[in-house]
Amino acid sequence: MTLQQLRYADAVAACGSISEAARRVFVTQPTLTESIRALEEELRTAIFTRTARGVTVTREGEEFLASARLILDDVSRISEKYTGKAVRRPQFSVSCQHYAFAVEAFMDVVGENAAEGYDFTIRETVTSEIIDDVARHRSEIGILYLSSRNGTAIRKILKKEELQFEELFSASPHVFLGRKHPLAKKRAISPAELDAYPYITYEQGVENALYFAEEVMPAIDRKKNIRVRDRATMTNLILGLNGFTVASGAHAKAYNPSIVSVPLRLDESISVGIVRRSGIPPSREAEAFVAAVKRLISERRAKGG
Repeated sequence: MTLQQLRYADAVAACGSISEAARRVFVTQPTLTESIRALEEELRTAIFTRTARGVTVTREGEEFLASARLILDDVSRISEKYTGKAVRRPQFSVSCQHYAFAVEAFMDVVGENAAEGYDFTIRETVTSEIIDDVARHRSEIGILYLSSRNGTAIRKILKKEELQFEELFSASPHVFLGRKHPLAKKRAISPAELDAYPYITYEQGVENALYFAEEVMPAIDRKKNIRVRDRATMTNLILGLNGFTVASGAHAKAYNPSIVSVPLRLDESISVGIVRRSGIPPSREAEAFVAAVKRLISERRAKGG
């Protein structure tokens, strides 16, 4: 096994095509094909599945590539340190529920990255895709929440996919609404007081089971429901319709000063945490991201936000 073979495998996975990968790494298609074949024979594992439409990564290939990319990242950093030239752009991907602190932490990682180039991804997406992204190595880190309502079901899924959950913080549920909402100045709000207002929740696609919901209070309990897919639309509807949503108290006032959070009188606790593959060491970018999230949460709590 050589570094060149690792680079070739990484390129094929990124391109989804032998011919495109060959152009990217400046070798002929037969040379690249033979190199991948020799690597798979040495590992006694099929890294890719070949089809008429191109190549896809196998489950075993995903695990191999996760380790290979860590090696390539380290080699690139060593090269950059001693020669001033990076041989590979740092890569990092995170999938998360719609948390402003996750976006802030991601921006911190980008801002602190000293490399001349990088290839980073953040996906605010539905709960089932977060789990699938991390399980299939499309994202190194996932962020979601557990509660008494969804914890048993989600933990079973995580165990099946060989994923681990690390709590970042626990919080009581809060109602998020506009500053001019009639209930905005209350010290706490009961579910019954919200009956007259639209409940804005995130739509979960085909996997719309209750335990995949991002909100701890089920929409099935409400009279007026509106489902959305992105945070900007949710914000507009909360402000424009006197709507509300329910989430943890981790609210970034500076990120959206038009929204306030008020404690919800609901006997429930939310545990927000990180999902990642078991037994795979984190990249430096992943470590920096987790550290940034913990710092932001700590600062917010110190300020009472």
